[in-house]
Formats: sequence, C-alpha cells, structure tokens
Amino acid sequence: MAGEKRVRAAGADDASGASEGLYWRYESALRRWDDALHSVVGAAGELFSVRTALFEPIPEDTILDDFVLTLRVAARGYRVAYAPDAYATEGPSASLADEMRRKVRIVAGGFQALGRLRELFNPVRHGTLTFQFVSHRVLRWTLAPALLPVLLIVNGLLVGMGGGTAATLLLAGQGTFYGLAAHGALTHDAPRGPTALYAPFYFCVMNVAVYRGFLRYLRDQQAVAWTPAKRAAANLHGSA
Repeated sequence: MAGEKRVRAAGADDASGASEGLYWRYESALRRWDDALHSVVGAAGELFSVRTALFEPIPEDTILDDFVLTLRVAARGYRVAYAPDAYATEGPSASLADEMRRKVRIVAGGFQALGRLRELFNPVRHGTLTFQFVSHRVLRWTLAPALLPVLLIVNGLLVGMGGGTAATLLLAGQGTFYGLAAHGALTHDAPRGPTALYAPFYFCVMNVAVYRGFLRYLRDQQAVAWTPAKRAAANLHGSA
C-alpha cells in the first residue's frame, strides 16, 4: 500500500517551495491514475506498507529502498494500491539547494534501480506494469531530459530555414517557457508570487538534477545513507 505525500505550500515563503507543492500534487495525480490502471509504480518513503509475507530483503547498498521494495512486490504479480486517505504532510525544502540535493539523490538511485528491476522491461511477462514503469519512471529519467535541448535546437533550425507557422509558434512557446524559467531562477528566493509562473523553473531544476544524478550514478558517488532535506516550518501532521 502506498500512501500520499503532501507538501504544504502554505508553509513556503518563496516561489520554489510553492512549486514543490505543485509538483507533489501532480505526482499524486499520476499515482491515482496508475492505481486506476493497474498498480502504483513506487511509493513515497514517508508512508508505505508491505505485507510481511511479501517482504524480500534487498541489497544493503540500495539507494531507493522504498521504490525497489514496492516494485519487487509488483513484479511478483501483486498490486501496489494507492491510499490517498493515508497521508503524511511536511513543509517544502528550506532552500533550492536542499531540494536539488534531494532530487539528485533520487535520480542516482533511480538509475541504480533500473538495473535492479530490469525484469520489468519484459512486457510479455509484466504487460501493463512494464508500460507504467517505462512511461512513468524510465522515460522521465532518460529520454525526456535528453530531448529538451535537442527539441529547442532543432525547432530553432527549422524556423531559421523557414519552417512555417507551426514551427514558429512552437518556438515562441518554448521561448516563453524558458523565459519564465529564467525569471524563476532570478527570483526564486523572493516572496512567492503566482505559483504557475515558477513551475517552468522547477521543471528545469528537476531536469538539471537528472543530469547531475546520472553523473553521480556513473561515478558511484551517491551515499546510500539518506540525509533528509531541511524543511520549511509548517503545520505537520499525518493521517491514516
């Protein structure tokens, strides 16, 4: 069973903290959809449970133990159900640097987990679970970050070569998006404004974390021990 993690944007006094709350609302929506389709793909470490009979020890150097534990259960044919009424709340990361460290660790652990969960790449055996694993996790850590700069460059070249109205409008949209991201980079420590204005910045931060996390994984530099990110003050409570 996977519970829900809620980041209280009300506890954030800057834009980056508010964007983190928006991200977790999006992630919770994905998990509800995953649950409706078949199974949640991984669980937040703050709140999940595994039947004693289904628990299997994992290697001690596993970085994302919650992710690997729950997906190994799913790989054996069981569902990881989503229980949004069982939730844990916390404030946002106290600073962008704290959030970046957290994201980099998750990505490094994610790449490690891809090798340890390679059986899930077999659609003949796992069917829908393979689709969920690849679309929700694998592509997020691999194809999507790699394509972002490529799409911008290619679209710029198309416009330069007279690519037409569609390419021009797409490039304008990309320019607006990255312009907002640049604005967020310059003002993320300022008192928070409309959260939507800072979502592009947080999106870019997450993708930068993918590059850094991948390099840390390749260099085997990620410590297994988890150091929690400092959190902004918030009215914290849990419910089950």
